[in-house]
Amino acid sequence: MSVDVTGVDRETLVRPIQTRSKYTIAVLLAALAGIGVWLYFYLQQLQHGLVVTHLGDWGSGGGVPWGLYIGAFIWWVGIAHGGIILSAAVRLLGMDTYQPVARMAELLTIAALSCAGLYILIHVGRPDRLVTSVLPAWPTRVQWSPLVWDVTVITAYFVLTATYLLLTIRYDVVRLRDRLPDRFEPLYEALTIGYTETEDAVVERMVWWLAFAIIIMAPLLLHGGVIPWLFALLPSMAGWSGGVQGPSFLSIALTSAVSGIIIVAAAFRYAYDWEELIPLQVFYGLSKWLGFFGLLFLWLQLQQVITGIFAAPTTLQHATEVKLATPIYWVAIGLVLLAELYVFAAALKAELFSIPRIVAVSVLVLVGTLIEKTLFVVEGLQHAHFQLYDAVPGVYVPSIVELSSVLGAVSIVVLFFLGVSKVIPVVELHAIEGDHEEVGDR
Repeated sequence: MSVDVTGVDRETLVRPIQTRSKYTIAVLLAALAGIGVWLYFYLQQLQHGLVVTHLGDWGSGGGVPWGLYIGAFIWWVGIAHGGIILSAAVRLLGMDTYQPVARMAELLTIAALSCAGLYILIHVGRPDRLVTSVLPAWPTRVQWSPLVWDVTVITAYFVLTATYLLLTIRYDVVRLRDRLPDRFEPLYEALTIGYTETEDAVVERMVWWLAFAIIIMAPLLLHGGVIPWLFALLPSMAGWSGGVQGPSFLSIALTSAVSGIIIVAAAFRYAYDWEELIPLQVFYGLSKWLGFFGLLFLWLQLQQVITGIFAAPTTLQHATEVKLATPIYWVAIGLVLLAELYVFAAALKAELFSIPRIVAVSVLVLVGTLIEKTLFVVEGLQHAHFQLYDAVPGVYVPSIVELSSVLGAVSIVVLFFLGVSKVIPVVELHAIEGDHEEVGDR
């Protein structure tokens, strides 16, 4: 299946920059309200400390030291990694069908990585601890600490993605400059400094190699490597340890990312009448990818359950049984399974498919994967091999302070897209030109 959008004019491409709708203003106000709610609760955390959350000491102290904050961190990193994988695959594998949403995926990566960094900031309690504790420890801990590896590779990934995005933006800004607002002239001058048309072929090669590096890093070092290593390399935590965590994390990342891209693309399509620019076939194709990655996620969950209850070590069996007895786990699995049923039903009967339905399904998937990742963190801590206390471990339920952070982070992403869409095109010019040269000798 291929999608031809080369008949779309440039005015359509810059419509978000040139127009202001009531819909956009309403979304802006809602995003600001969401950020305001989170800031209200976060200021309470700054004032009183992490005691306002339901995080606590292990054992008789009640609860766990890691909860929704770390679960959401993993979730956002997964969305970021999956998003840039899609964008890189469009360039590397010639998946032109998805070119209209490739830059949206890149922007989603930047926004999601920023939210992941925000969760590290709010989880340490006092923000100054990043300067007084984390940064000074980096030179001496990077050799052996998976946590410092995590910070290192995420930073590298952010730089790669930002460079990738910047190089592709230069081409568009130069050719659309007469349609872009004059008030951002200093920014456009900075983005295109030193630009000449002779650099296009060189930039195309550079972007290809950056995409190649991103594709290699994601499964080997990021959500298929370093991020799950933070947990899988701890044999004292029965629910975390094991080689299946790498593939499991990667499947959740890709499932969540496709869901996020569907929602973002649908929002722009609806707000700016981009039916021709982002046709129905794009969403239909993304739904199939969502179905595939979602099925992989469920299959890996089944693998962990089977190996955890059949002749497993005592502590692993206990951790698995506790997970299966937790209703919220089945809520997460049920949400993803419900999405799978719809995707496969729509694949068999196309009349069932619609953009509002696939957006609703994507929301269900995002909620389900966030629940699963948070439960993964919490259950892994509560049911370790060792037992520090004789008392029954405390029960963890996310507090309103922690829940408000999810609202705030989502609102930040919405605000990011609203702001960026008023400055640069969120769809590449190449998507409507169809005449850019292929680079054969890389």
